[in-house]
Amino acid sequence: MNYFLTYTVYVLILSVLMGISTWKLFKKLGYNPLFAFIPFYNYFIILKETKHPKWWAFLSYLPIVGPIMMSVFHLYLMKKFGKTLFKDQLLTVILPFIYMATVNYSKDVELEDENELFLTDEEKEEKKKDSFLGSVTFAVVFATIIHVFVTQPFGIPTGSMERTLLVGDFLFVNKWSYGYRLPMRPLAIPFLQGTIFDSGEKGNPKDDPKSYVNAVKLPYERILQFNKPQRHDVVVFNYPQDSVHTAIDRKDPYVKRCVAVAGDTFEMRGGRLYVNNKPETILGDQEIQHSYYVETGSELDIKDLFKKLEYISIAQLDNSIPGFEETAKKYGINPANTVYVMQLTDKRLKAIKDLPQVISVHEDVMEKGYASVRYRDITRTKIDTTQSIYPINKPWNQDWYGPLRIPKKGDVVTLNKETLPEYQWIISEYEHNSLENKNGKIFINGKETNQYTIKQDYYMMVGDNRDASLDARFFGVVPEENIVGKPMFTWMSIEGAFNDSGASFQADGWRIRWDRMFKATNTGEANKTSYWWIAAMILILFFGWEYFVKLFRKKKDDEL
Repeated sequence: MNYFLTYTVYVLILSVLMGISTWKLFKKLGYNPLFAFIPFYNYFIILKETKHPKWWAFLSYLPIVGPIMMSVFHLYLMKKFGKTLFKDQLLTVILPFIYMATVNYSKDVELEDENELFLTDEEKEEKKKDSFLGSVTFAVVFATIIHVFVTQPFGIPTGSMERTLLVGDFLFVNKWSYGYRLPMRPLAIPFLQGTIFDSGEKGNPKDDPKSYVNAVKLPYERILQFNKPQRHDVVVFNYPQDSVHTAIDRKDPYVKRCVAVAGDTFEMRGGRLYVNNKPETILGDQEIQHSYYVETGSELDIKDLFKKLEYISIAQLDNSIPGFEETAKKYGINPANTVYVMQLTDKRLKAIKDLPQVISVHEDVMEKGYASVRYRDITRTKIDTTQSIYPINKPWNQDWYGPLRIPKKGDVVTLNKETLPEYQWIISEYEHNSLENKNGKIFINGKETNQYTIKQDYYMMVGDNRDASLDARFFGVVPEENIVGKPMFTWMSIEGAFNDSGASFQADGWRIRWDRMFKATNTGEANKTSYWWIAAMILILFFGWEYFVKLFRKKKDDEL
C-alpha cells in the first residue's frame, strides 16, 4: 500500500508541475487550462492535437518508461508552438518544466499552422524524419517495457553454476515467476542495471556514475505473488550485500540454486548438501561440480583436454603457492609431480581418472571446525575477510556448514551475544530497523529487547559448482525482497564470451553452443529439447510480413 501511495504522490507532483508550466498553452489549443493539471489526460490532449496515437498517454507516468515518453510528448507540444530548433529541443529534454514555463508565459507564443497542403518539400522531408525518429523512440520504449515489466536478459560471467549453467550462457528471466516486484527507482536509464560505466580496478565502485536517481524512490512491493521460490529452483536475485547500491532492485544480479526455503534447516557435511537432515535430490538437468587435486606424472595437454571435455576449469599449481606443501602432505601427493586443481562433475572425474598421466585424484574437502575466510581453493592467494563465512562467529566452512535454520516470516528469534551475528544484518539492512548493541544490551528502534519477529521469508542460494561459488554460505540468506525471478530459457550460449578467472586455459576465440540455445531451465529433465527453430520461424515470419507489407504499399502507391 505504501508503494502505491508514494507513487500517487509522485504522479500528482509531476502533474502539478505540468499544469503550472503549460496551462496557457492548453488554453491556446482551445482547452480548459485546468486539463493541463489532470494526470494522463493532459498528455492525451497533446497526442490528440499532434496526431499521434492517443493510447500512448498511458505510458506517460510508468516507472522508467514514463520519463522517456514525457520527454517525447513535451517535444511534440513545443513543436506545436514553433519551438523546433536544436536548442529548443535540448532545453525541453534537460529542463522540461522550466523551459515549457518560459514558453507558456511568453506573450508572443502562437500556434504553428501545420496544414499539409501548404508544406514545402523541405518541411515534408523534415516531417518524415520526425516520423522515423518517433518510430525509433517507440521501439526503444517498447523494448524498455518488456525489459522492465516482463523479462530481462541475463548473462553468466562466472562458473559458480557450472555445469548446469555454463560461462557464456545468456538467459531470459521471467520477472513474474514469484510475483512482479514493482520498480523501486522509477527515474533511471533503460537497460542499465546499476551504473552507467565501471571505473575499473583502480577506481572506487561507489564513485561510478549511477544509472538511476537515488533520491526518487519507491518502497518494496510485489503484486500477483501466486508462487514463492521452491527447493531446486534456479533463481535470479539481487546480491544482498552489495555495498555500492542502496537500491534493492539496482544491486548486482546473481543466479544460484535455491537449496533451502524459509523454515528449512540447511547443512553441509564433507562437501555434501543436506536439507532437513536428508541428502539433496539431484535433478536430471542438474550437474554438480566439486573441487579435486589431480596429481600427474607429466603435464597434461590442457588445450586437448579442454576440447574433449567441452570446457573444464583447470588451474596448475605452483609449489611456491602458500599452503601447497601442507596440501600435498595432507593428500599424500609428491610435491615434485605436476598438480592441478579441477572443478569436476562425476562424469568428468571418471574421464580424468582414466588418463594415463594421472597418478592420483583427491577431492578437496576442508577440515571440520575450521572457519573459512575464502571461498575458492588455494590458488586464491589473496584472502578477502569480507567473504568470510556466515554467520561470522561460527567455526564453519563451505564443506562443513551448519546446521542453519532459514528464517521464516513470523519466526520469533532470541537475540543475544551468540545469535546476534546471524540476525543483525537481517534486522538492520533487510528489514530496515535501527539496531544498537550497547554494553551487551540490544536496542531495536530505540527499545531494549531480547527478541525479534522476522518480517519476510528468506532463502538459501547455493551454486552447483560447490567449491567455486560465492553464495549464501558466505554472504548469508537471501531476503524475499531481493528475488527477481526464474530463468525461462537460454537464448544464446557463447563459449569464450567471458574469461573465467578460475581456469588457467581459456577458449581459443569463441564459438556458439548451438545445442544449448533455446533450452528451458528448471525443467528437471535430463535431455531437454531445444526450441531454436521456433525462434527462427518467428524471425522469418516477422521480416517476411514486413517485406510483403512494404511490397503491397509500393504497389498501391504505383497504382495511384
